[in-house]
Amino acid sequence: MSGNIYISIFTAFFVSYMIRVLPLTLIRKPITNKFFKSFLYYVPYVTLAVMTFPAIIQATQSPIAGLAALIAGIVLSLFGAGLFPVATVCCIVVFIFEYFLV
Repeated sequence: MSGNIYISIFTAFFVSYMIRVLPLTLIRKPITNKFFKSFLYYVPYVTLAVMTFPAIIQATQSPIAGLAALIAGIVLSLFGAGLFPVATVCCIVVFIFEYFLV
């Protein structure tokens, strides 16, 4: 049983280390491919979205309230609202949905 734990720890270490070392050793020249550059540009945003959107839906007592707040936030941000107004309206929408409707 304890041997499996050490194998798991070593495997996690090896994978994490290789992810950090391989780009440093394999890519020596500046990246000139437009597709690859744009892909690398959007990786942090996609990672953040993949972690954030499920949390928005699951953070509330009702997934409907989280979905309503997500839609309200998207609509407000499309109209140019800043971070604070969007967050405030999303909190109010969740409060209304969970207190009055659900």
